[in-house]
This record gives sequence, structure tokens and C-alpha cells, in this order.
Amino acid sequence: MAVSPLVGQSTQDDSDEDELLQSLEEDPALDSFREQRMQQLHEEFTRAKHLRSQDHGQQSEIKDEKALMDIVNTSSELCVVHFFKSDFHRCGTMDGHLATLAPLHNETRFLRINVENAPFLVTKLKVQVLPCVIAFRKGVSVDRIIGFEGLGYSEDSFSTKDLEMRLLGSGTLVMEKLTHAPASGSWPANRSVGSKNALQADDHDDDWD
Repeated sequence: MAVSPLVGQSTQDDSDEDELLQSLEEDPALDSFREQRMQQLHEEFTRAKHLRSQDHGQQSEIKDEKALMDIVNTSSELCVVHFFKSDFHRCGTMDGHLATLAPLHNETRFLRINVENAPFLVTKLKVQVLPCVIAFRKGVSVDRIIGFEGLGYSEDSFSTKDLEMRLLGSGTLVMEKLTHAPASGSWPANRSVGSKNALQADDHDDDWD
């Protein structure tokens, strides 16, 4: 299931670019840098629009494993792939965090595939525990998150920021695009996993082979 892009996103992009360019034109202190900066801004906005046209900026579900391999190996240099099963509670939790990160990191392609649609990849990549998130750079696996291992301070909870920092460490998120969090403890509620008790009932849900 793809996360739907915001309505009118393209119009908003054009408006934002126009406002930035106008502010530069009205600032006499930037005369010597104006043309260069205007060109840089134009290129950045053009690239962002191009990436969104290629389904960057959202989490996309891929139904066919051959199509997934084509994207990872040829279409996108940076990819984060979530191998999931729809009836696993923890897979839903992981999806929520990945869907939050996707529009914040246009340089990276966020993908998800149901393990039932990917028997070859599940075997080749030895996916045995769900959720399983594999980070790729230029078609090469550079990190693997099994369940919630290595995220947060307990085995049952982590924040979107925890996941973001883990992916940054693997090089699959671009440093300049890193989100800047408020002080510790002030992240929005929808950026943290639900209560520990909600997961205890699913302790064995991520065992899958």
C-alpha cells in the first residue's frame, strides 16, 4: 500500500521556489551571490520534483520481487526495503515509522514487500524474522534490522528518530536531509511506538521461516 502524496504538492513546490527566489532578488547584500544561489535553488527544487515523480518521498508497496530487484539494482541508489507480513503487529509498527521518514528523505526510496510475494528474495537474503528492514546502496546490502534489534533502549519500543539515526549510520539517508529533533522527550506522539503491553501479546509474531 503506497502512502498517498499530498494534494497540490507540485503547486506548493512552485510557490515555495518563487518565494525563495523573490526574497533573494530583494536582498541587496547578496548581489554578488544572487545568480549562483538562484541557480542552486532552482536545481534543488527541480531535483526534488523529479525524485517525487519517481515515487520518492513516500513508502511504496511492490507486489513483484523482480520489480523490487530492478528498483534496488538500477533505479535508485539509496533504498530501504521492509519485508513484512500483513498480520504481524510489529510489521505494522515498523511501517508507521518508515512512512513518517519517507517524505523527509527524498533522496532515499522507501519500499515494502510482502514476504509471500518474494519467495526467491526471502531465501536469497535469508529473511527469517519479521519485521526485516534491509538498507541498500547501489544494489548492495549495507545494513539489516531484524525485528526491533538495535533500536531504542528496550526490545519492545523505539522512536522514529532511533530508526532515522540507524539508517543514517548505514549511509542510506543523506546527512543534509537529516531531520532535527526537538529536545529529548518532545517528539510528537505519533513518532514513538505504542505501549509495551500492546506488543507483549505478539512476542512470537516476528518468528517466521
